[in-house]
Amino acid sequence: MLKVYGRANSINVQKVMWIIGELNIPHTREDVGGQFGKTKEDWYLKMNPNSVVPTIDDDGFVLWESNSIVRYLAAKHGGGLLPTDLKARADAERWMDWLLTVLGPAMRDVFWGLVRTPPEQRDAKAIEDSRTKSLAALQLLDRHLAGRDYVCGSSFTVGDIPLGVYVSRWYKLPIERPSLPNVEKLLGRFKQRAAFKTHVDGIPLT
Repeated sequence: MLKVYGRANSINVQKVMWIIGELNIPHTREDVGGQFGKTKEDWYLKMNPNSVVPTIDDDGFVLWESNSIVRYLAAKHGGGLLPTDLKARADAERWMDWLLTVLGPAMRDVFWGLVRTPPEQRDAKAIEDSRTKSLAALQLLDRHLAGRDYVCGSSFTVGDIPLGVYVSRWYKLPIERPSLPNVEKLLGRFKQRAAFKTHVDGIPLT
C-alpha cells in the first residue's frame, strides 16, 4: 500500500493528498516534518536526503519532490489527470514548473512573514515585496484563464493541482487583494471537488 510521509498542513503534502483523494488511492499517511520532526532521523534521511516532506513509499519504490509524485501517481492510476497527448501533457507540466519557478518563490515571504513569524519579528518590506510579486504572477494567471475552465482548458489535469494549493493559500492570507475574477472562478471550481475540500481548503494556514 502507498505510504505518505508528511504533515497535513504542508502545502507540498497537500498536493499529494489532493491527487490521492481525486483517484481514491488506498494509502496511509504518517505525520512528519514541522512540529512532528523526524525529517533528520536516519530512517527518513535514507529515503529523502533533502530532509523535507513529502516522501512516498509505493511498495518499495521511494519518491520525493511533490510535483514528481503528483505526475507519478497520475500516470500509474489513470483517471485522465495526466493527458496522453504529448502537447497537452507538456502544457500541464509547464504550469507545474511555472509554479515552482514563479508563483511559489514569489509567495514565500508573505506566507512566512504573516503566518510563521511573530509580529515583532516581521520584515514589512519583504512581506510587501512578496505580496506584490505574488499578485503580478496571479494577474498573469488570471489573464491566461480567460475563456478556460481550468489551467489547460476545459478539463481538470495535474497542471491544476500545484496551482490550486497556492491559489488557496493566497485567499487565506490576511492581506488586501484586488479582484482576480478568473482565478476566483477557478478556486470556486476547486472548492466543488471533494478531495480539495478535505486536503486543501479545510486545512487552516499554520
